Amino acid sequence: MLNKWDEHRDWFVDAALAAAVIAFTVPTTLTGYSFSLWGGAPDALEITTGVITAAAMMVRRRTPWPAIVASVACACVTGQVVPMILAVFSMTAEHRVRRWQYIALAVTVVYFAVDYRNPHSDHSVYLNIVRALTLIYLPAVVGTWVNAYRRLIRELRIGVREREEIAASEERRKIAREMHDTVTHAVTAMVLNAGIARDTTEPDEIRALTASIEDKGVQALGELRQLLTVLRRDEGDLAAGTEAITRLVGEAQASGLKVDLRLDTPPGALPRQVSHACYRLVQEGLNNVRKHAPDSLVKVTCEVTGDQVAVSVVDTPDRAHPGERTVRPAPSLGGGYGLAGIRERVCLAQGRFSSGPTPEGGFALAARLPLRLPHD
Repeated sequence: MLNKWDEHRDWFVDAALAAAVIAFTVPTTLTGYSFSLWGGAPDALEITTGVITAAAMMVRRRTPWPAIVASVACACVTGQVVPMILAVFSMTAEHRVRRWQYIALAVTVVYFAVDYRNPHSDHSVYLNIVRALTLIYLPAVVGTWVNAYRRLIRELRIGVREREEIAASEERRKIAREMHDTVTHAVTAMVLNAGIARDTTEPDEIRALTASIEDKGVQALGELRQLLTVLRRDEGDLAAGTEAITRLVGEAQASGLKVDLRLDTPPGALPRQVSHACYRLVQEGLNNVRKHAPDSLVKVTCEVTGDQVAVSVVDTPDRAHPGERTVRPAPSLGGGYGLAGIRERVCLAQGRFSSGPTPEGGFALAARLPLRLPHD
């Protein structure tokens, strides 16, 4: 709608300039006040020249040359110099004409000659030169400033749009990370418990497993609701922090994983973003263990060392029971978004992330994050 209005506005402005050219040329011809450089010119020629010059104003935004040539011809035939002022301004304001200075200087000379030949002029060379420079060359210079200003505004608008697109993309990535970490953890635990419940025949164990599935579903719904609440507000706390790592480990142990926890983070010592990143790393690490190495020995560490917090999930093959599978592996849905999301979280918290196999044959997921973020 704005662009359509701009097009209509430009058309109205050009039509007004064309009408102004007609008003300066045709009435002076009909009243006998016009003059030309070589003496009297036929009225038909003067009127035709004025009309052509007015029509050239309608295309001044596409190309400057019709307006320049027509306005110079109009000044020589009718003695009217106003169209030249409009033409030189349009030449620099609407276009980036190469060597516009020479064109403006040539038009200035034409203005000087017409003004000097004007029977109503004071015939002062000094004043004629001053008027020529003021009314022709100066508008051309002002036009270059207008052109630069318009170009700057366009660049700023493009920059704003690009920043908006980047911000929207980052927000989508943030939502994707939160959704992945929240849903994947809950669904993995639910599917694992459902598989165990399918293979067992003990009513008490089935009731316990189904209750666990229900609890995980309620927990997932609660986290999703909290996530949506945060996204609807300008500011808000993230879902969980290091205080929830103990619960994650307890759930993993209840599902059969052999997990050892070392948690040493004083309450309130970590920025919320850092604490949440630690929680998500442990969550992702335990999910990966469920999928790929459910019978391994897992060590979860989250402790403050100096001005950093170190968090890691390391699994090691169980040498005491090699090849024995006692825990059902959780199904892998593919995608590979988990590690990428954790890496992004750690980077956003100004930390360092690493992941990869260990010399013992296991896998390590680790990060170091600062206790204080730069903007804190």
